[in-house]
Amino acid sequence: MHNIALISPTPVESKELRPGIKQLPDGGEGIISKGFLHGKSILFSHCGIGKVNAAHSVTLLLEDQRPDILILFGIGGAYAGAGVGDVVIAVSENYGEEGVMTSAGWKPMEFTGFPLLKNDLEYFNTFAMDKKLSQFAIKASKDIGLKVHSGNFITVSQCSGTLKTGEIIRKRFNGICENMEGAAVAHICAKYAIPMIEIRGISNIIEDRDLKKWNIPLAVSNCCKAVNEIIRRL
Repeated sequence: MHNIALISPTPVESKELRPGIKQLPDGGEGIISKGFLHGKSILFSHCGIGKVNAAHSVTLLLEDQRPDILILFGIGGAYAGAGVGDVVIAVSENYGEEGVMTSAGWKPMEFTGFPLLKNDLEYFNTFAMDKKLSQFAIKASKDIGLKVHSGNFITVSQCSGTLKTGEIIRKRFNGICENMEGAAVAHICAKYAIPMIEIRGISNIIEDRDLKKWNIPLAVSNCCKAVNEIIRRL
């Protein structure tokens, strides 16, 4: 696999990977740069934070190019099971808030009967990742000594800043990691039939918000190490 798209929301999240790409990619949001990493052709872009920015950036990239694979990477919060600095790899991405609030509680998009995407499959809230690629990414990350978890990711517009809110969102899709872009990227990749890997470093545990317990530099460093190794092996 020699044509790889790399997407990260912000320059903070990609700063330890970018120096290895030749030529050094542009740090600006929405700019598609081309280069090489471990002999592989790389398309690189910062998409910005949130679903709309992510979907817009990935659409621009996929309209202009046809990568063999897209890797979305950055930081995220862990609901349970993973610790700060651990690496998490998605087996599915899920829109955590799209649906209907009823008198009986929140219902996902299946309740409405309207899929968010329909091609060969109908996609409501959930977008499954390619199993072989997920397993490949897990093994590569573990082999370099990182603590790795895999499971369902949940994409939100409103980050869970309390333990109570986090539990509500986690239970909707049995999630391990919360983020703000993944489901939108998976949605667009499914639309264009591009396989993807999503990998994140855990910067914080989802609990009553306490920034003193966060470690963004460690999360970024471990995530970038994992992505670097995945690309080396592809």
